[in-house]
Order: sequence, then C-alpha cells, then structure tokens
Amino acid sequence: MMVEKTRYSDVELEEFREIIQEKLETAKNDYDLLKSTLMNTDGNDVTDTSPTFKVLEEGASTLSKEEAGRLAQRQMKFIQNLQAALVRIENKTYGICRETGKLIPKERLRAVPHATLSIEAKQGGQK
Repeated sequence: MMVEKTRYSDVELEEFREIIQEKLETAKNDYDLLKSTLMNTDGNDVTDTSPTFKVLEEGASTLSKEEAGRLAQRQMKFIQNLQAALVRIENKTYGICRETGKLIPKERLRAVPHATLSIEAKQGGQK
C-alpha cells in the first residue's frame, strides 16, 4: 500500500528552489526597470537598451506613471511571494496546501511556484 506523501523530498525541493530563484531574478530585473521607468518618465533610454525587460518591452515607454506604479507594486508582491516560498523550502513545508494539508501537485507548483493552496482548496474557497 502506498503511503500518501506528506512532503516533497529534498531533491524535489531543490528543483523547486532553482525554479523560484530563476523567477526571482527575472522579477527583480523587471521591478528595477519599472522603477527606472517611474523615475525616468521623460527619456526612455533605459527601456530601449535593456535586454531583460521582455514583459513591458513594447509598452514600457508609453506606460503612465500610475500603470508603472501599479505594475511595480504587483511585481513587489510577486517577489515577496517567491521569497516566502524559498523560506517554506528551507522549513520543508513547501508545496503543502495550507487548507487541506495535502501536497500541491508538482504541475501546479511548476506553473505557480509560490502557490500555497491546491486547486481543490482554491475552488472550494470560491463558493
């Protein structure tokens, strides 16, 4: 009889750590660029030369200050979520649904590495 796994193995956690760190790197670059867009509203020299800025490449120079500010805040929240996920990896509680206590499937975590709810819990909570 298969015992249901209650946590991810260290090897699996390591794989997730790499995914998260990669996303974190990109998120921080995007955040810095949003900030420079905010501070540099007249010239768009920064946005033109930056190869890392795929997200807003098209629209970065046309973004309004409010939009750039909103995106920067969203980006900051994303960065904090990813950092919190890294802490959960350290504590070995990563990938455990905070509602059901079951493991969140790997596919979901690969798509949303900072997820703390399984799909069931998410859908259940939206009645």
